[in-house]
Amino acid sequence: MNMKILPVLAACIGMVTAASCAQSSAPEEKENQVIETIMARRSIRQYKPVTVGRDTLNQIMTCGINAPSGLNKQSWEVRVVDDPVVMTEICEKMAAGNPDADPAMVRGCFRGAPVMVFIANDPSYDCSPIDCGLLSENIMLSAWSLGVGSVCLGSPVRFLKNSPAALEKLGFSEGYEPIICIGLGYAAESPEAKPRDPSKYRFVE
Repeated sequence: MNMKILPVLAACIGMVTAASCAQSSAPEEKENQVIETIMARRSIRQYKPVTVGRDTLNQIMTCGINAPSGLNKQSWEVRVVDDPVVMTEICEKMAAGNPDADPAMVRGCFRGAPVMVFIANDPSYDCSPIDCGLLSENIMLSAWSLGVGSVCLGSPVRFLKNSPAALEKLGFSEGYEPIICIGLGYAAESPEAKPRDPSKYRFVE
C-alpha cells in the first residue's frame, strides 16, 4: 500500500466514526404529549373512593375555561361538587323531581365519580353548545394528563331539568340551562380503546 495514502485513509475513518458517534448520541425525539394524552384518554365508569384535591381541580378548571369560545363570550357556567354530602343532597333532589324514574337509576347516574362537574350554557347564544363542548374536552384531556379519569354524562342533565330544587342548589345564573355533566376521579379500571371509524373523515379534492 502506498504509505502516502495512510494519513488520508485514517482521516476519513476518523470523520466517519465521529459522524456515527454524533448520530448515536443525538437525543431521541420526544413524544408529542398532547397527542399521547388524546390517544390514551378513556371514559371511566369505575372510580376509587378517593376525592381529587382542590389544587388539581383548580388546574383542570383553569384549563377548561381556556378553551376557545365564539367571540370570546365564554357562554358557559361551571359548578364543581366534590363534597359527598352535597353530592348526596343533589341526588336526592333529582330523585324527588323525577318521581317516574327509578330512584336507583337517578342516584347512580353519576357513575360513582367522587367529583361532578355541572356545565350550563347560555341558550340565547346559538354557538353556546359548541363552546361548552370545547370546554368539556379541555376539562377531560387536562384531567387525564394529571392522572384523573373522567366520563361525560347526559342522563344527569335530563334529571336536573326536572328538578328546580337541584338547580337552585347548583346556583346557575338566570337563563342558563344544564347541558353537560362530567364525572371526575381516579380510575379503578383500565378500559380498552373502542374502535373508531376513519371513514368518518375524508379530504375534499
